[in-house]
Amino acid sequence: MQFMVQSVVREDMSPQKQHWMVTLQEVFYPALAAVGIPSNTITFLIIWRRNCMLSRSSTFYLMAISVADNLVLIFIVVLELSAKYHQQEPFWSYEPWCNLRDIFNYGAYNASTWLVVVFTVERFVFIHTWKMKTKICTSRCAAWTITAVCLLSHFFAIPYYWSNVSVFENNQTRCIYKPEAPSHFIHALVWFQTLQAYILPFLIILTLNGLTLRLISLSNRVHITTDLTSRVHKVMPLLRSRKRKSVVLLVTVSMSFVLLSVTRAITQIILRTTHMYTLDRNDYNLQINIAADTGTMLSLSNAAANMYLYVCTQSKFRQEFLACVRQVSFYCKKNTSQKSTSGATHKN
Repeated sequence: MQFMVQSVVREDMSPQKQHWMVTLQEVFYPALAAVGIPSNTITFLIIWRRNCMLSRSSTFYLMAISVADNLVLIFIVVLELSAKYHQQEPFWSYEPWCNLRDIFNYGAYNASTWLVVVFTVERFVFIHTWKMKTKICTSRCAAWTITAVCLLSHFFAIPYYWSNVSVFENNQTRCIYKPEAPSHFIHALVWFQTLQAYILPFLIILTLNGLTLRLISLSNRVHITTDLTSRVHKVMPLLRSRKRKSVVLLVTVSMSFVLLSVTRAITQIILRTTHMYTLDRNDYNLQINIAADTGTMLSLSNAAANMYLYVCTQSKFRQEFLACVRQVSFYCKKNTSQKSTSGATHKN
């Protein structure tokens, strides 16, 4: 797809013997959408309607991440990748969708990425400062930040409108980069996307998480070595109890993003800095193609993983999730029993 032009080739697979990697992706992407879209929807509803003991700003960010992740799954996983592997000529091979496709794809993916980044920044401010958090860690600031991230993500994707063209070759319609487009324009788009989707987010997230964990480590040492100092004795338990959940939530969301995206980031940098950029991306006899597409699958798994991360790490969210499951199960059993009773009455 064009969004994954660095890692997933846009051309349809050869009708010859199908590689196992193609079969894996044919199964993986529909399954990812089938799991991820409902789980993100459930996450959004639980955070919105239930009391998960989160701050208002965190609630806004997590709901926005759920929506952005669903857009990633819809635009990229369902409408592009799943269609690519199950249709000879997907609808986005034709105009005007060929030009518009990457605006929505990159817009959704970058919005999802940078919402994680700004959430990391917001939690970092909450954990580290007292003065700034009264201005930054508010629902109003969160709403404006989310709006800005979504608008800017799609704004920076607009140049892709002029990078693609629909062509008819070998009795098949395909969406490809414009052959007449200047090479420096295409390379600038590719590198800018790599920079804003991987390099900058990784640097920000790893730096802020490192500073947070360093603060906790130093604080624990200070608490142990200066146990007789009443001021330290009072402050440190506050850090442990009140901010521990924020630290766990911060590390869970941001580091899972980094870990699942790092393979794709490395393969894309390799493809861009070596002659491998010109290789046939359909050729799975090349190990770099397998590694790159594996990185893409892991990276897109970010969009479906958050609910399960919250269930594992956030006790209040887990309680509300289980309560919803029990409630749905109760209604299902009730409806089933009512249908059985009405059926028996009708027969009698």
